[in-house]
Amino acid sequence: MPFTLAIVGRPNVGKSRLFNRLAGRAAAIVHDTPGVTRDRQVAEAEFDGMALRLIDTAGFEEAPDGSLAARMTEQTRAAIAEADALLFVIDARAGVTAGDEIIAQEIRKSGKTVILAANKCEGRSIGVEDAYALGFGEPIKISAEHALGMGDLADALAPLAPRVEFSDDEEETDAEAEESDEAYTARPLRLALVGRPNVGKSSLFNQLLGEERSLTGPEAGLTRDAITAPWTIEGRDVLLHDTAGLRKKARVAGDTLEEMSVASTLEAVRFADCVIVMIDATQPFEKQDLTIADLIAREGRAIVFALNKWDLLENKAGAISRMREKLDRLLPQVAGAPLVATSARTGEGLERLTPAIMEADKAWNKRVPTATLNRFLEDALLRHAPPAVSGRRVRVRYMTQTKARPPTFALFGNQLDALPEAYQRYLQNGLRGAFGLKGTPLRFVMRNTRNPYDPK
Repeated sequence: MPFTLAIVGRPNVGKSRLFNRLAGRAAAIVHDTPGVTRDRQVAEAEFDGMALRLIDTAGFEEAPDGSLAARMTEQTRAAIAEADALLFVIDARAGVTAGDEIIAQEIRKSGKTVILAANKCEGRSIGVEDAYALGFGEPIKISAEHALGMGDLADALAPLAPRVEFSDDEEETDAEAEESDEAYTARPLRLALVGRPNVGKSSLFNQLLGEERSLTGPEAGLTRDAITAPWTIEGRDVLLHDTAGLRKKARVAGDTLEEMSVASTLEAVRFADCVIVMIDATQPFEKQDLTIADLIAREGRAIVFALNKWDLLENKAGAISRMREKLDRLLPQVAGAPLVATSARTGEGLERLTPAIMEADKAWNKRVPTATLNRFLEDALLRHAPPAVSGRRVRVRYMTQTKARPPTFALFGNQLDALPEAYQRYLQNGLRGAFGLKGTPLRFVMRNTRNPYDPK
């Protein structure tokens, strides 16, 4: 397992910027507002030949029990407990503060190796002599924003973190290229929890993991970064992502921090193989729910709907059937998607959620032989022929599946650009019923065959 390094310090000293610098990517949201990071964020990184597991933490503050600040501090304590070493970051411009001294006392109790880094040392000579009083030796002068002092930081880490030899012929694969089936099943399934604010995403995240990994509470919008944690379903490794709630555009516009949270969530959706859309069972299928589901369908991800807060629903008789009918009517592009009633608070329904995820993943990966597809197409055309357009009938001659994840089919024929959306939906629904493709987005690629009598 990679060497685990937790980055700790007061709010707004530059921990998340340093986390991103070491990770080599924008893994955590960075903003001038203090307290942006709330949950502990984890990233695997290769830094100067060392394999690191980095943990970004919330600021460490003394606060009343049960308050948001106190819950954030508990997340930081959990990160300290699981780390092999601690990178204690202070603000060189502000000097050592009372808050730094409180954190120093806390991390001394852990008994972990501590590296002290004085951030924001760019631009001019800044004295850090008072940092010796913290008792962690000479501070390393760095600037996470301008990548200054990274060599000195690597030297300090070198005796602690083992170096890893990387093969010269390792090449980064194109994220858009289709993986082989073997490569797909060999890597962890990427699963994201998405929905409106305060529908219970973080509570479900914690229930599935069996630990308080994400902050939860009555406050809407607690989660800001997309948080990732390893999980397992039926022997398959999973990377589970908790995400920030997706608000309406009008409520986010102009608020940079909100915009960054939304961008983090959208990136998690694009990264995911399967997405669990969390719906509040007491206020189901609001316009924002439909917008979120449509976004995921357009991204081509496998989809599962979790009707959360089921324990709060008063009239449960026939409710799941009514919601099933409403879901298929409002979201025909993912008709038949798994719909599971859950309660993240009590754990109700979680035993039905994991089979639904595997069912959605199976449909998303489905491949249908060309001969079987064309027997289906022949029957579908006999039952309901394509309509005529401008006096000329649209002809669909044959079809083949070009890829999976999501299942994509090429239709060959004449005037296919004019094939009505309603007829495409007819074919898609037929495919779903015939080949177990319920719930997964389907894509058609139209390929017009050349008319041999056309002189062009």
